[in-house]
Order: sequence, then C-alpha cells, then structure tokens
Amino acid sequence: MREREDPDRLGLERGMPPFVLREVLAADPLSAFIPVEHGGRGTSIEEGGAVLEAMAYESLGLGLILGISGLLFLQPFTKYGQEAVKAKVYEGFLRDRKLGGLMLTEPGHGSDALNMQTRWTLEDGVHELRGTKHWAGLTGWADYWLLSARRVYEDGSLSRDVDLFMCDLDEPGQRVIVEERYNNLGLHMIPYGRNRIEASIPAAQRLTPRTTGVKLLLDHLNRSRMQMVAMAMGFLRRMLDEATAHCRAREVGGQSLLGYDQVQARLVEMQSAVTVCTAMSVHMAEHAGLEFNLAARGVEANAMKSWATDAMHESAQSLLQLCGAMGYRFDHIAGRSVVDSRPWSIAEGSNDILYDQIGNAFVRQMRIAKQRKLGAVMAGEALTARASERLGTLLDVEVDAPLAQREQVQLGRVVSRVIAMEMTLELGARGYAADLIEASVGCLTREIAGLLADYVRASPGQQVDLERASAPWREFLG
Repeated sequence: MREREDPDRLGLERGMPPFVLREVLAADPLSAFIPVEHGGRGTSIEEGGAVLEAMAYESLGLGLILGISGLLFLQPFTKYGQEAVKAKVYEGFLRDRKLGGLMLTEPGHGSDALNMQTRWTLEDGVHELRGTKHWAGLTGWADYWLLSARRVYEDGSLSRDVDLFMCDLDEPGQRVIVEERYNNLGLHMIPYGRNRIEASIPAAQRLTPRTTGVKLLLDHLNRSRMQMVAMAMGFLRRMLDEATAHCRAREVGGQSLLGYDQVQARLVEMQSAVTVCTAMSVHMAEHAGLEFNLAARGVEANAMKSWATDAMHESAQSLLQLCGAMGYRFDHIAGRSVVDSRPWSIAEGSNDILYDQIGNAFVRQMRIAKQRKLGAVMAGEALTARASERLGTLLDVEVDAPLAQREQVQLGRVVSRVIAMEMTLELGARGYAADLIEASVGCLTREIAGLLADYVRASPGQQVDLERASAPWREFLG
C-alpha cells in the first residue's frame, strides 16, 4: 500500500490513479470471496474479514471498494446465482480484475426499498428491467451489478416480492446508463450517482431464492451488516494507533498529552471500541457464513452494524478532538476520517431505523413472554443472557407497550449495547486480555446507564410546533 502511493492522500481527489486499483486487485484480494473450485481461495468469512480489515486500516475507501464487490456482489451471487453463469463471472474477477456492485435504493425509495419501482417483465424468455437506481457504490466502475426489481403483472400492479438479477455490462442489451455523478461528501475515491436501468437479462442470470426474494434479500443484507464490523475493525485500530502516536509526541503545558486525564478517558473509549469490535469480528466469523440462513437474524445483524458504525464515527471524532486544529483539515487523517466515517451509520439502513427495528423486536418478545421487565426478558435470550446477569439491577426497567417511536429507538440503542457486551464477555471467556475486557465492559455499562436514564425520562407525547416562530432573543433583554 505504501510503496508507490501514500494511502492518506488517495482520498483527497475524486477517484484514484488507475495504477493503484490495478495493483491492489493484482494481489487478488477478492479471491477470498470466490470458491476454490473456480480458482479462488474459498468463501471463508474469516479470511474475507481479514482482507477487509487490513485494507480498511490503510484506507477506508479502498476497504469499502473491496467490501462492495465482495459482500454486496460476490457473496449473494455465490450463494444464489445459477451455475451456468458462475465460471465466466469468477474468471472476470480473477483474470480481468473486474468489480461488482449492488443496485437497490431508488430516488424515491431509500429506506422504503421494498416499495421500489424498478420493474421487470418476461418477454421471450428474457427479463426486461426498467427503472432508476441511485447511491450505488462503484457507479460507472463496476462491470457486474446485482439489480433488484419487482415483477409487473398484467393489470400493471407490482409484485410484493423482490427479485435480483446479475447484469454483465459487457454483454449486449444489458445496459446501466449513468445519468448523474454525485459529489459525495466523503469517501471521494468511490464514485456514486444516479443510473437508468435498461437491461435485457437472460433467465440464467436471475438469482434463485430458496423461498422468496424478500428472504433472499434479508439473508444477504443481514450477512453484509454483520461483516461491516470487519471494516470497522481496521478503521478503529487505525484511529487508536493515530491517537496514541499523536498523544505520545505532542506536549502541552510542559507534559505529554498522555499525562492528561481527559486524554486518557478518550483513549480508553477508543481502546474499548477496538476490544468490542474484536469480539464482534469473532462472532461474525463463526455465524455469518454462507451456509447459514440469516434472514431471521435481524436483531443480531442490526445490533452489530449500528454499534460498529456509531463507534467508527465516535472514534474519528475523538481523534480529531485530540489532534485539535492541526486535524481540522481534509488532508489530515483526523479530519478526513470524520467525514469518511459518517455515511456508515446511514448506508445499508440508517441506524435510527435499525435501532427502531431492534426495539420493536424486543417489545414483541416481551409481549410473547408476558413480561414487562427488560432484564427478565434479556436473561432468557442467548444474545443477552450473560450481559444481563452482569448488568443486574441496571436493567430493572419496565417497558410499557405500546412505545412511542423515540422510546423504541432508544430501547434499540440499549439492546445493541447489551448485545455488544454479551459478545465481549464471550471473548473474555475465550482468554482475551482480562484488563481490556473489563475496561470495555465498564465503558458499555456507563453508556447503557446513560441510555436507560434517557429512556426513562423520555417525553413520548411531546411534538414540535413547526408553525410557531421563535421570539427574537433581544425582546428579553433587561
């Protein structure tokens, strides 16, 4: 990474020098996502995660490029694609260094993806896709795309199910036209934009679900969300290393920054984030394999994704705070990391929505158990049992359904941190450094206590009056 180009300068301009991507792909990092029988290294979640972690440590943008091709294209294609077209596609990745991506969201349907309007009809054995997609990473770069669409019935209505199709832009009639390139705020090396779909897709390129297309999509998205912790792992380690090096070298008031208690507090939080993400990475490697159906494991996947991406932004903010004014530049790792880490809490499901889904799932579980005490329900769940015992009376909180959405979101935040603690305690039981485990559990306990305090104090009926103008402050001068 550092022999011919400074990774820290790659993100300053949009795109990247062609030789950089060429030489990165020449090392065959995407072979970790391709089956051995097709010339790859296999589909081990452990090895794929290690590749993403290593790349994200050097460059979050380059890590995401591999993540888009590996997680969003190759994994679902490997699991659900038809054998007739696999050999050619894998050869394109391994021999021709091609890239792949996923087109799901639309200008009018982002979080509301299941109501997408991209549609398909079957004409003479060929699927005709028409529609518009946007915010697909690698717009204009990827050679292969997974396109989501809904079938059109004779009366003009759209199916409630969703289908995925593999589109090969080198084949005639399979067209994705870039209509606009977006000026994305961060992650400058990755192109985004709006695309018009005019593709004629052969039947062999339609992905085959085990049951329904929606469950295929849930299995795919939950697996991808779980594996986002691999890229978070590399990024969090980089933030901690940069912060440690800066604090050792920087002197303020005649002493090293390391001598200040508040600096130590930030470093402890950053170190704890690395420890928790380590625990999540172990869990990911053991539970996110292609052999598992993850369609029903939304709470687990959402908790991992939302915690990890929140931690990324918080660690970047801490690095910027420690670096001070010198970090408030886009050509400094601290300033750039704040901007580059921000969209991760929006991509693949806004964290607010994911927290709402987590909270809703736990409210349903409490209703089934006919139990109002949060801790009592958590004590009986595999994802939270050990952490619930550790937290004790802190979870002795009554949940009175139905909840206002803001309460449900806050509950989801609490649950995600308890799940994070569960995975951390499991890591400790396997022999990880006890002092780091205890520090991380302490950080999570303090965060959970604060979140629960806010949950208890919530005012569910309070609404903002958008029509009421605020009085000018000068009217209240004495």
